[in-house]
Amino acid sequence: MGKFCKCNGRLLCMCLLPFMMTGHLLVYILVTIFVTISYAPPKIPVHFIAPGSTANSAKMPPHPLNPFWNLRLIDTALWNRLQHGCDRLYNPILRGNASGMPQQSKTKLLSAGCMSDCTSEAVLDTKENEVKSMSDQMRAFVSSMHCREYPYIINQPGLCYSNETLDSPLLLMAIKSQLGNFENRQAIRETWGRSGHVSGEFNVKGGLVRTVFLLGKQESKPNSKLHVLLDNESRKYGDILLWDFKDTFFNLTLKDVLFWRWFEQYCPKAIFVFKGDDDVFVRTDALVDYLNKQWEEHSLWLHYTNETDKGMDLFMGEVINYASPNRDPSTKYFIPQSFYQGAYPAYAGGGGVVYSGSLALRLKHVSEQVSLFPIDDVYLGMCLRKLGVAPSHHPGFLTFDLPFMQRGNPCAYKSVLLVHRRNPREMIALWKHLRNLRMRC
Repeated sequence: MGKFCKCNGRLLCMCLLPFMMTGHLLVYILVTIFVTISYAPPKIPVHFIAPGSTANSAKMPPHPLNPFWNLRLIDTALWNRLQHGCDRLYNPILRGNASGMPQQSKTKLLSAGCMSDCTSEAVLDTKENEVKSMSDQMRAFVSSMHCREYPYIINQPGLCYSNETLDSPLLLMAIKSQLGNFENRQAIRETWGRSGHVSGEFNVKGGLVRTVFLLGKQESKPNSKLHVLLDNESRKYGDILLWDFKDTFFNLTLKDVLFWRWFEQYCPKAIFVFKGDDDVFVRTDALVDYLNKQWEEHSLWLHYTNETDKGMDLFMGEVINYASPNRDPSTKYFIPQSFYQGAYPAYAGGGGVVYSGSLALRLKHVSEQVSLFPIDDVYLGMCLRKLGVAPSHHPGFLTFDLPFMQRGNPCAYKSVLLVHRRNPREMIALWKHLRNLRMRC
């Protein structure tokens, strides 16, 4: 009898097994469906802003709806129209091989603002009503935005490789200045922008630093001796680059474009580039330490990957996202809708940025495919977006300065690499106060 029960129990188990397996499968299917329905993918921050958005909330920036580099033609704004034509003409599928470009295509590139021809007056794709509605400085910019080639008045071809050393600079500091800012340049030479070997903050490893000042021509009074003084300054220090274009706020973009061309020809082996204004203060020793660490990590990465020809795409500063054009006609940053519609890509504040030398060479070439824009730091963001390189935010770049109550405290600068808005007297005082900062704080 016991044996019979044992057999019946085994038979019962075999009979129930398919039902149990089916039940488990049904539970698994129901759980999977429930998880799929309830799952919401994480929201990835989009670094672009919808074209045409001008409203700005005090609490929240405009919400992006479309990508920045949109192939859709926005024909109501001059820059968008020019860039649309430039993108199509530089599209390798549409244009084919770049060599042997027919004259008709060159004319189209010129009219799209993608080629430079300063010997003749280019006819940009402008509408008469568009130009008339623009401000004086915008009209002046539009009239010459096709021109990217200006001759040197003062050049420094041997700045990076002098008789003292043939070593490539670890850091080339390119400072945007103006003709009359003699005191700013001298304060920089005596403090954070001093050329030569700079020791790191911990005196472990330093690097060769070279400094050059970027200038354009300025209108001066007939009896002004500014150009004579600048010529004397250049002969004494050998760090002035002066081009034959009018130095205005909207032409600051030209300084980037012309500097990249100079860099490619005269200083292509510099490992890093600092580009900034002549009213910032940089803790150069701390910056040298940081860059040495970045370069060592990049070299190790090249060693382990065997990608010896891979450049370094470092670009860092105080990154600004979700920015829209300034539509206030009373400000110098005013960009009318007739010139540009949409929002800005991610960019770093123009007070000061650092990028690798290899990226500087890539920026030079890609800038030929991006129509000039009158705000220089935004234009840099446009070129980076075209390259597919995202600017990195570094909290040590304070282009909007420290809180007012902390500016007089040397220890507040311990983690700072750059602060903006310092006059020559403040630069010199700050340089003295920040010596041996690590020992004091």
